[in-house]
Amino acid sequence: MEELVVTEGLTKTYGEIRAVDGLNLKVHSGEVFGFLGPNGAGKTTTIRILNTLTKPTSGGAWVSGFDVVKEPDKVKKVIGVVQQHISLDRDLTVRENMEFHARLHHLGASERKRRINELIDYVGLTEHADRIVEQLSGGMKRRAMIVNALLHQPDVLFLDEPTVGLDAQTRRRLWDLIRRLNHDGTTIFLTTHYIEEAEALCQRVGIIHLGRLISIGNPLALRQKLGLVTVETLVNNKDTRYQYFPDRVAASSYIQDLPHDVKTIIIRESNLEDVFVELTGQKVGDD
Repeated sequence: MEELVVTEGLTKTYGEIRAVDGLNLKVHSGEVFGFLGPNGAGKTTTIRILNTLTKPTSGGAWVSGFDVVKEPDKVKKVIGVVQQHISLDRDLTVRENMEFHARLHHLGASERKRRINELIDYVGLTEHADRIVEQLSGGMKRRAMIVNALLHQPDVLFLDEPTVGLDAQTRRRLWDLIRRLNHDGTTIFLTTHYIEEAEALCQRVGIIHLGRLISIGNPLALRQKLGLVTVETLVNNKDTRYQYFPDRVAASSYIQDLPHDVKTIIIRESNLEDVFVELTGQKVGDD
């Protein structure tokens, strides 16, 4: 299986702070890889290094075989990037933004026209293509950013917290677009601190904490390692305790033996947040 993104001992320090600490990572062609962690964990710094925007302090990183430090121009030709903030020119239309980006990537006139029309239709922006970006909804702006990033047919699409600030319905529509892109062959590197987003979209997830990769694997496999069933109990009406079991039979057996002062019991499927908390003692949404 081809590895499109590789890091070896990747480290970035700011003074005494290690934003990224000895990161070893491989992202395979054709997958949606999720980089999961709280704000400040090192996700965006990693993305910036892989996108050639920040140089590492030590270690190495390669995208499609190109060294991000030694061959930044080659890396830029094979990546598409959608950042957290709106990076479009708000005073131009969707189509004008795409025309500008296509020229930056040196697409010829006929190819520019074909790709722009093709992608506008692909993400459902045909009726809004000639509207000023500032007039678009948050979800439409995100879709417009994605099509700009896809104009030159990159090997890897980097999505840095792509659904931050979007309502639940718009977020799910964007998830459908990401699934469609991946189904049609786009390799996606996705950073997020939304548990449900990582579980819904990613074939593999890397969990990062304080700059270190602390676990990596298929979401189901990570949950199985912890336990697929979670039992939450409330003790003395103040302390919530969590126990993990391979199945509901084992969970039910545990509940039957609980002392009488345990009054509130919840049995549910475990999730990636349970995995993260058990590994770090911190919730994913914490700063």
